[in-house]
Amino acid sequence: MAAVTLTPRALYEEVAELLRQRIFSGELAPGTWIDELKLAEQYGISRTPLREALKVLAAEGLVTMKLRRGAYVTVVSERDLAEVYHLLAVLEADAAGVVAAEATPAQLRELEALHQELEAAARPEGGDRERFFALNERFHLRLLALARNRWREQVVSDLRKVLKLNRRNSLAKTGRIAQSLGEHRAIMAALLAHDAPKAEKAVREHFDHGLEAAA
Repeated sequence: MAAVTLTPRALYEEVAELLRQRIFSGELAPGTWIDELKLAEQYGISRTPLREALKVLAAEGLVTMKLRRGAYVTVVSERDLAEVYHLLAVLEADAAGVVAAEATPAQLRELEALHQELEAAARPEGGDRERFFALNERFHLRLLALARNRWREQVVSDLRKVLKLNRRNSLAKTGRIAQSLGEHRAIMAALLAHDAPKAEKAVREHFDHGLEAAA
């Protein structure tokens, strides 16, 4: 197989993903100034692909560009959170209604298996907050995929990136994981019952409570 040469586009996308993960992990916390010179040296690249990567992250809402001051990791305001949660509630509730009405038994078993993993991650004797967070997202993204609307998936994917700037803080609040799990049980029960209105309602309530915990 011939050697593959990275194009400038592939390079800046790779750098964007590296920075994205550092932001999601909290290594680059909200409000942090992004030192372009230091990062360029760290990654062994010029500032051109780094700046292109920052433009990508700015378009996703993860980075804020300030005139003559450079790039900063976005600080999510209470209004930002309310708007993001509102849109996610609308879009994901709609997806849940579609899945409840149209999902096959095999697809529902797949969601139920993910839900059981979520249950295990929340157990006091073997609980893992980070695993719960990852499984929670996997469940929601799989639900969206089964609803088969790529435009909705794309919008939700971008919104969830912004949500990750704050989401771990909300799950860290006392009792929130148990509450979130209970909400997922209600969603799963409605899906298994093929009750679209109930599934939509359960998802909207899930996001309403998520916003309360995040505020």
